Amino acid sequence: MKARKTPERTCVGCGTQAGKRDLVRIVRTPDGHVVLDVTGKANGRGAYLCAKTDCFDAAAKRRRFTAALRVNLMEDDLERLRRDLEGVLESRTKA
Repeated sequence: MKARKTPERTCVGCGTQAGKRDLVRIVRTPDGHVVLDVTGKANGRGAYLCAKTDCFDAAAKRRRFTAALRVNLMEDDLERLRRDLEGVLESRTKA
């Protein structure tokens, strides 16, 4: 039997390629909201990040979210996403 190929994605912060399940997805929903997609299955345009706040900061500083999601993010949007990411990372380390 053939081995299944695991989907890989690239982190928009550092450029590292990793398995889709190892990265955190940020998605622009069809109605224009940008949210953290914990399930990885939300409908919309997505961008992937390593599970590190350093990658989030690098992507925000270089405006990679604007390019990947094709939407302009305000500073308060970035702060909200960073808080959400920190919460997800904290829950992952507890599990």
